[in-house]
Amino acid sequence: MGVLVVDGMGGGLGAQIVTQLRQQMPAAEIIAVGTNSAATRNMVKAGANKGATGENSVKICLQNAKCVVGPIGIILADAMLGEITPHIAISICSSPLPKVLIPVNHKNIEIVGMHSQQTMSVLLKMAVTRVEEIMK
Repeated sequence: MGVLVVDGMGGGLGAQIVTQLRQQMPAAEIIAVGTNSAATRNMVKAGANKGATGENSVKICLQNAKCVVGPIGIILADAMLGEITPHIAISICSSPLPKVLIPVNHKNIEIVGMHSQQTMSVLLKMAVTRVEEIMK
């Protein structure tokens, strides 16, 4: 069982997640699923063991993972300019897997309690640390 990284758009955040996971957990199996081929390609380039694309890939890969990590948009239908289909959002939300989500600003969505002074770098480190704890 491995870590499932899900991202869309160009996969930039997903690639950063994969890079940091690979540095912290060199032996981990990292599966990247992008909502488009560019996102998948960039996450595989960053060090994911395998990559797949599309909503059915999300559904199938969730069955063989120990946790899922990505931007918070992966659980919001129509996020990422519509790349997160309702099926993707429901598949991830309804999965019993632990979800490690990185808060990224989305139009009209505010996460109270988040400290706005935290940089993306700090949030990524926090996410990777949490994934390490889950994978032990």
